[in-house]
Amino acid sequence: MKLNDIAEFVTDKISSSSISLDRYVTTDSLLQNRRGRETAQNLPPMPCALTHYRQGDVLVANIRPYLKKVWYADSEGGCSSDVLAFRAKKGHCSSFLYTVLMQDAFCDYAMSGAKGSKMPRGDKDQIMRYELPTLTPMEEENIGNMMVGIMSKINVNRQINDNLEAIAKQLYDYWFVQFDFPNEEGKPYKSNGGVMVWNEDLHMSIPCTWNTCLLSDYIGSNNTGDWGFDEPAKKRSIKVGCIRGADIVKLNDLPIRYIKDNNTSKLLSAWDIVIEVSGGSPTQATGRSAFVTPGVLKRNGGNLTCSNFCHAFTMKDYKASAYFYFMWRMFYDNNNMFNFEGKTSGIKNFMTDTFLANKWLDVPTALLDLFFERVKVIYEQIDNNIEEINALTKQRDELLPLLMNGQATVNYHLSASTSISFDMSVLFLNFTNVNSLYETISLNYQYFTLPLHSKENTHGNFQDDKRHIQQRQRQGDKHARECFLAFFYKCTTTVHQAAFGNAWCYRGYKGKNISESK
Repeated sequence: MKLNDIAEFVTDKISSSSISLDRYVTTDSLLQNRRGRETAQNLPPMPCALTHYRQGDVLVANIRPYLKKVWYADSEGGCSSDVLAFRAKKGHCSSFLYTVLMQDAFCDYAMSGAKGSKMPRGDKDQIMRYELPTLTPMEEENIGNMMVGIMSKINVNRQINDNLEAIAKQLYDYWFVQFDFPNEEGKPYKSNGGVMVWNEDLHMSIPCTWNTCLLSDYIGSNNTGDWGFDEPAKKRSIKVGCIRGADIVKLNDLPIRYIKDNNTSKLLSAWDIVIEVSGGSPTQATGRSAFVTPGVLKRNGGNLTCSNFCHAFTMKDYKASAYFYFMWRMFYDNNNMFNFEGKTSGIKNFMTDTFLANKWLDVPTALLDLFFERVKVIYEQIDNNIEEINALTKQRDELLPLLMNGQATVNYHLSASTSISFDMSVLFLNFTNVNSLYETISLNYQYFTLPLHSKENTHGNFQDDKRHIQQRQRQGDKHARECFLAFFYKCTTTVHQAAFGNAWCYRGYKGKNISESK
């Protein structure tokens, strides 16, 4: 059977003036590697007709199909002309259609018929001739629901990690930008009358007991990178994962290289900071940084280095690394890194020495240590979630071709009738340490709106929850902690109905397994 036997292109139209920005989908707002979508930057400047997609449709970016921009619509809205909207025909399962269109095999097929070199576009007629196995409606439903369950868990973990990163960044801002770090009584310093004095070096007010220092005072070592070699050879047998500028953001599945046996000084250690020193663009500065946590080392084979276009910094005291990492991120996010760039042979280079000679706050060691411990717990959870994402991705990629060619089947209870081991328990959240997380970020004295996101965002419940927690904290309500836990649970938990029938299974925020019938 062919794709046009189970699906059709959506031809319904909707005016761009009748939809909100969060319902508008473009090729740019669809994320690579099947990661769903983000909110578009803006609506069309003039009212125009858009393809009217609905919940359950599958949207695929038709520009550069190899990017695997696929989204299973959870709402209705409008999409641009370079986004193909597929709808399952009567008698066929939309989740199965999504499974078909997210396959590597489908993306390769679409690319094989694409036209154009710089911006290849898929051929719509050729796409609809894509061949797939003939399955019963039940088989389609079971396969589709299983894959949707896996993808849902992967995406939830990614959302959790985005939220955790935002929490850590917000904590840095409150402690070291707004100076509401905990005082001796555990209360925000500046908000509770902490004395601030003007500093001429920094041209700003700082806590009265603080001073300035050079960034270089904290740096233990500053190593250039080593791209290494494609293959091992005599006297170059050390296998490493290598961080390039392109890997700064994800630090996952790094390219494998081989460095010289006497070049062990290039190996990274836990809590090192890697900064990109060459590259960038007119609109993107050099100076992007990466934080080498123990989890980053573990999931990339244990041995890491960085390329020649990066530098690796080891702090004299590794507990100072969290502070400097977020400080450099703040510099980058505020476009300050452009001030430390020079050009050599047309390539932008980061002036590392100039940057390190810059004066900054000399933060008390005890506060640096406390901040590190808070951030460490957050990154431990982030790394655990990434490990789970990698495991789920591997299971998805191994199972999908077997299911599609009939080597494996899925029954109503999602049990694979094959010899491969598949633990369905990994589909469910196992996020049991929110109690410790609450203590870690010390929300009892952080009077701010939590930078978290959930699917309830568009319905108003999410914002109401945040305001409720904020109000309770300001009033000193002893139950604010429990409110946070319930809220965090809502933000970081997904319910998988999948092919489990009417049984909804999930893990409660207090670590108790709960099952309830809908």
